[in-house]
Amino acid sequence: MATEQPVVLIIGAGDYIGAAICKKFAAGGYQVCMGRRNEDKLLPLKADIESAGGIAHAYALDARNEDRVIEVFEEIEQNIGPLEMVIYNPGGNVNFPIRDTTSRVFQKVWEMACFGGFLCGREAAKYMAPRRKGSIFFTGATASIRGGSGYAAFASAKFGLRALAQSMARELGPESIHVAHVIIDAGVETEWVRERLRENGVDPEQLPEATLMNPQSVADTYWYLHHQAKDAWTHELDIRPFAETF
Repeated sequence: MATEQPVVLIIGAGDYIGAAICKKFAAGGYQVCMGRRNEDKLLPLKADIESAGGIAHAYALDARNEDRVIEVFEEIEQNIGPLEMVIYNPGGNVNFPIRDTTSRVFQKVWEMACFGGFLCGREAAKYMAPRRKGSIFFTGATASIRGGSGYAAFASAKFGLRALAQSMARELGPESIHVAHVIIDAGVETEWVRERLRENGVDPEQLPEATLMNPQSVADTYWYLHHQAKDAWTHELDIRPFAETF
């Protein structure tokens, strides 16, 4: 049911960064719309938010599916309320040596990490620009600015997403739409990252405190960006733990 609370949409509301962003904005008084390919995986997060007194809406959303993206944006705008912020947060981080990277792998990673961002960014702009209000944020990675060995597919997609964000910022900024690209230059505190460390002979339990980035810190960054004064907007922000080399 629609209320007067502002509405945000997090696409790629996964178990770590996406979930932390959802909880941060719900606690801040926002209606949180959450998109993920498997809607059932959103139900525990939805329950957590609601048990804390927040409002959450879950949507099955494959960001690569143009018709579904259009449908979800329409449903939110018509039945929940005007979108104040959209965050594009899907992953796609895979490592394949170039000789083992099939065209199918390359295309799927590009669709998830770049093409989906275009679809969601375009739909957000359609609704926000006439109102001259809103934020559209994209989650980037180290691969957004530096290709690494085995990351040809992922880096290509993330480079593209960064270019998309930059172009949108220049086009939509004069229409009072804040477009930002956040580069997460770090391993994030997730079980997936911990498993990769173990595979490389590193015991994650022995790492110094704050070596891995807390998803809550990413959520705090998005909260800060969205509440920046209009005369001092940040387009690109890179965040990393104190010990990370760059």
